[in-house]
Amino acid sequence: MSVLQDLVAGIRSGSVEVVDLTAPLSSETPILKLPPPFSDTITFGLEEISRYDDRGPAWYWNNIHTGEHTGTHLDAPVHWVTAKDGEDVAQIAPGKLIAPAAVIDVSGRVADDHDFLLEVDDVRQWEGQHGPLPDGGWLLVRTGWDARSNDQEAYLNANDTGPHTPGISVECAKWLAEEAPVIGVGVETVGTDAGQAFGFDPAFPCHSYVLGAGKYGLTQLQNLATLPPTGAVVIAAPLPIVGGSGSPTRVLALVER
Repeated sequence: MSVLQDLVAGIRSGSVEVVDLTAPLSSETPILKLPPPFSDTITFGLEEISRYDDRGPAWYWNNIHTGEHTGTHLDAPVHWVTAKDGEDVAQIAPGKLIAPAAVIDVSGRVADDHDFLLEVDDVRQWEGQHGPLPDGGWLLVRTGWDARSNDQEAYLNANDTGPHTPGISVECAKWLAEEAPVIGVGVETVGTDAGQAFGFDPAFPCHSYVLGAGKYGLTQLQNLATLPPTGAVVIAAPLPIVGGSGSPTRVLALVER
């Protein structure tokens, strides 16, 4: 059989599992909240057009209302000022949307420190055990934060000092952008940066460095706990929105079992 026939046979037999890494998208999906005077995205919404009635007797359909960065979504480089002349989401080469994944699990440390930051040494230690990061692949950071994704308040975890969610240090973001072979970073939190990253130098370093280097971000992922440290293949399928800074995205992983 051909490689593709083998893949389809593996999926049908269960020897290749398809894992959905996407959070369900609804009006209850948590969204990022920015402090004044900055503008926020809208929550996801459906506007019914017809439902087997006088407006359309045999069909049901809706208009959708959403921001590009609502729910599980992909950040294109042009999302950030450091790549204002970079790719929009429609310009991403299709071949980049299917790529191997490295999964680093820091959930135990995040349980004790909601402001945990991934450091270069953490990635180096992971590489010492599992081998180098995949060339042209994703680094997916498992924090356990997806357990909070049904509760806006718990997901943002904010108090009078701002949100407290895990993320990536300034030094690690710069390293991932400039030295690591990956095409992007995926996280379980509302954005690729830590909740306190507004106070870093530069602010929001994962956005600033990673997108600035022409790489990508995946956010609000789920089920990373079911993936192996290496060997999974991620399929990330954003809408090809012309001029779009990002898009809600169906993210799947193929895992050999």
